Amino acid sequence: MDSNTSIETRVIINKREFSWKSFFLQWEWLLILILILILFINSSLSSYFLKYDVIAGATMTFLDKAFIVFPMVLIMIMREIDISVGSTVALSAVTMGVLYNMGTPMSLAIIACILVGTLCGFLNGYLIVKYQLSAVIVTLSTMIFYRGLAYVILEDQSAGGFPKWFNYFGWGYVGNVPFILLFFAICAIVAILVLHKTVFGRHIYAIGSNPKASRFSGVKVDKIKLIVFTLAGLAAAITAIFLTSRMGSTRPNIANMYELDVIAMVALGGISTAGGKGRMPGAILAVFIIGFLHYGLGLINIPAQSLLVITGLLLIISVTVTSFKFSSRKIQNKQANKPSK
Repeated sequence: MDSNTSIETRVIINKREFSWKSFFLQWEWLLILILILILFINSSLSSYFLKYDVIAGATMTFLDKAFIVFPMVLIMIMREIDISVGSTVALSAVTMGVLYNMGTPMSLAIIACILVGTLCGFLNGYLIVKYQLSAVIVTLSTMIFYRGLAYVILEDQSAGGFPKWFNYFGWGYVGNVPFILLFFAICAIVAILVLHKTVFGRHIYAIGSNPKASRFSGVKVDKIKLIVFTLAGLAAAITAIFLTSRMGSTRPNIANMYELDVIAMVALGGISTAGGKGRMPGAILAVFIIGFLHYGLGLINIPAQSLLVITGLLLIISVTVTSFKFSSRKIQNKQANKPSK
């Protein structure tokens, strides 16, 4: 029996019979209720909030960082983490801005931005798999290194004066739909299909559930980790493009604390920090929960420092609740599998 067949067999064995009770007790339903509550609160703060153009415009203020959520889900399911994504965004954006101000065509500057972000992610993955280092230590180091490079390149200056067509990424519409929302929806569909409908996605879960067993089963653990961390760098570069377009300029301090928001979104989405658990739709719902929560707090002029406190509390609560939920499920499974006397 080859490795793929053995993994497929374990997946089939672990499947349970469909239950309406289990279906409606899924984490995503709670997230939907929380999202509805936040929309209701925001509408009470502003009578104009529930208008389509206002809601659509609000998504343009927070969806740029949401692209990093997709690879971060894969990383955390594998029991890893990447805290360098905000610095990768900054370095990619600064590279793009400086190259354009030096006379490089904007299209080539965008390509350079994508290459730099992807290279940063690849370097993270390479160091982790080549030397079997902790992802926390590696990405903490590169977080400082990438941000430092951004300051070396641009110092305390800003780069801007981009062509008008570049503004379309951050503020453009396709019909009545913001371009960034449409692009996010396409990426979300692809991410869901990859994680939940492909062998690659099943390998991600297998690595998170038991890395050693996956390696013995023939799963190319190191290769998959390298790919996923590289994708995180690519996603950070895409974020850099949308964020720079929305701001109209770039500085070395942009995307500060983005890693906190992204990890909070993933954790709130029900992705277990123990690995091997969680679903992509939950993380996508969490993007809109935290995004609209921040937007609503902005309507009543809550200071940015308070937003950090609220995000941190959400992260603590979501990690605690999801860990408790999966621990309870594990205990129930052990009790159910005990042989009757």
